[in-house]
Amino acid sequence: MRMPGGGNMRDKHRRVPPVTDSRAVRLVAVSLDCPDPQRLADFYRGLLGGRQLWAKESSVGIEVSGMVLVAQRVAGYVPPVWPGTAIVHLDFTADDLGMAEERAVALGATLPEQPDPRWRVLLDPAGHPFCLTPFTPNSVA
Repeated sequence: MRMPGGGNMRDKHRRVPPVTDSRAVRLVAVSLDCPDPQRLADFYRGLLGGRQLWAKESSVGIEVSGMVLVAQRVAGYVPPVWPGTAIVHLDFTADDLGMAEERAVALGATLPEQPDPRWRVLLDPAGHPFCLTPFTPNSVA
């Protein structure tokens, strides 16, 4: 039986070799669906800084913190439902959660129900949840 991607079902249990080169596969971009790519890119550039790499009718890319955030237009886009939907969300670290929250709201974010006082959940202008957290892994600090 063939699996998506071209492998056989019996191949799915093959042993995967360990990653010996930390640069073998790297995360370089995150793409977010939305109805208005420029508005969403402007929001994140305003929140995170960075620079705009391109702007087309279908997508806008911005470079932030060594990676690319891509806002891409999707016809008939429907925002995720928060809380409750199993979705990916972005986590950002902030030294001052209150100030970061105020900045995000001033840029167009909304503040939904808060699940935990240790961090803040906000919704970007396209409705994607993201978190502001004081926690930063040592490898990123």
